[in-house]
Amino acid sequence: MDGSVISGAATAAPDETERRVHLRLRAVFDEAIERVAPFFDRRNAWSDADLEHCAYRTMREHYPELTAEEVYVFVVAARRVFAARRATRA
Repeated sequence: MDGSVISGAATAAPDETERRVHLRLRAVFDEAIERVAPFFDRRNAWSDADLEHCAYRTMREHYPELTAEEVYVFVVAARRVFAARRATRA
C-alpha cells in the first residue's frame, strides 16, 4: 500500500486541510476491525484477561506494511469501537 485513500469519503474538500495522519489505516479499517473482533468480545477471555495482545499479533501478520505505531493506533481505535458497541447494547 502506498498510503493513498481508497474511498472518496476519506478525502478532504479542496478548501479543508486533511487532519488525519494514518490514511493507510482508513483503507484497511473495515476489514481489519472484523478480523480482530473476537479478541475484544468479553466472552473470549483467559482467566478474566482480555485478548488484546492477539489483536496486535493478527494485525502484524495480516498487514505487515503497517508500522508499529499504526498497529497501536488501530488497536486503540478498535478498543473504543467495541466499547461503544457494548455501551449501546447495554
